[in-house]
Amino acid sequence: MKLEVQTNELSSTKTIDNSQINEIYESVGDEHFSTGLKTPMREDAFALSDGEKKEQIADLFSQIMDVMGLDLTDDSLAGTPHRVAKMYIDEIFSGLNPKNKPSIALFDNSYQYNEMLVEKDITFYSNCEHHFVPIIGKAHVAYISSGKVIGLSKLNRIVQYYAKRPQVQERLTNQIGMDLCELLETEDVAIIIEAKHLCVSSRGIKDDTSSTTTAFYGGKFQEVNTKQEFQNYLNHA
Repeated sequence: MKLEVQTNELSSTKTIDNSQINEIYESVGDEHFSTGLKTPMREDAFALSDGEKKEQIADLFSQIMDVMGLDLTDDSLAGTPHRVAKMYIDEIFSGLNPKNKPSIALFDNSYQYNEMLVEKDITFYSNCEHHFVPIIGKAHVAYISSGKVIGLSKLNRIVQYYAKRPQVQERLTNQIGMDLCELLETEDVAIIIEAKHLCVSSRGIKDDTSSTTTAFYGGKFQEVNTKQEFQNYLNHA
């Protein structure tokens, strides 16, 4: 088997064969790591329509179920491959497709609100790209207006867009932070994500008590006082 993967160069790809795939797995194992800021995607990722992708995923997933010995003629299981395919494309991995990115409109800061705005406890569900099991967490987003403001629900939608793809938490945090800097036309953006990874709690080490926290601090949020103010908001019930 051969696999094409995207390298850190934006438009460059390389081909790796089965022996190299095994070598990568043996060296990395179950450890979590990220290869870059961008979600690794092939250049032809959208050559197939959503409908064609669903058909192929359903067929392949039925093969996986068959290999595991499940009876696909059972009424309860017969529709599972199609349900999984629909879920993958339309729901939990819909953030892979740029056409699903929420449209964002900025408005003049007519309120003249020049302090920090914090939207906290944004619940999201993502999936670990190493085991394809859920990441469940909360994102806290803050920004200081540069003269423009964004609708509050759009902050939630940006978080959900980047969460709905195979992810590692570090990349998710930076993708949200950097995109909001561009959208809001300011570097004064901060993100904190707290999440539980089911690849840690439900398999492997099976530690159900630990969680992971990551942060993005841009512009004024790199200053100690501004960073502390943001964290104070989060600690205030």
